[in-house]
Amino acid sequence: MKKSNFKTIDLVYTAMCAALIAICSWIPINTPWGVPFTLQTFGVFLACGVIGGQLGTLSILVYILLGAVGVPVFAGFSSGIATLFGKTGGYIMGFLLSGLIIWAFEKTMGRKPVVLILSMILGLLACYAAGTIWFMAIYTKSVGPVGLGTVLGWCVIPYIIPDLIKIALAYSLTGVLRKAIKIN
Repeated sequence: MKKSNFKTIDLVYTAMCAALIAICSWIPINTPWGVPFTLQTFGVFLACGVIGGQLGTLSILVYILLGAVGVPVFAGFSSGIATLFGKTGGYIMGFLLSGLIIWAFEKTMGRKPVVLILSMILGLLACYAAGTIWFMAIYTKSVGPVGLGTVLGWCVIPYIIPDLIKIALAYSLTGVLRKAIKIN
């Protein structure tokens, strides 16, 4: 029988980070331009930064699976397969892409600060891409054709600066939290 590489503490950190992402998804922040956003991406990047790409990605997967089975972990306390297959489901699945990119960068280039920041930014871009493609497909199927510029204006452009701020905040907390919980 093969011994697992996961320790009990790894599973605890994974569960805690999945809970953190859920809590962050419930916190709406209203903006002056009328487009509210949540802290989900902050939770995703903080999880991957603090517990690493592998466990961070696992925590994102746990978060998505909890939502898929009906636990109200998504924004607005929503859940279910219908949410994942709805217009914004691609962005939720994009979180998983973000985690995988961070993990791949970490695995190939280590945990240097510039590598972590770059992987978070590329992970955000992958999330935007997956979510935008999915949104366009679902919107076109249910409402009618919509242009890429329109979807970017609705779903991406208003979130770029807040998401970059969330990356900066997650990165700045990563080192402090890794030391506090004694992760090497």
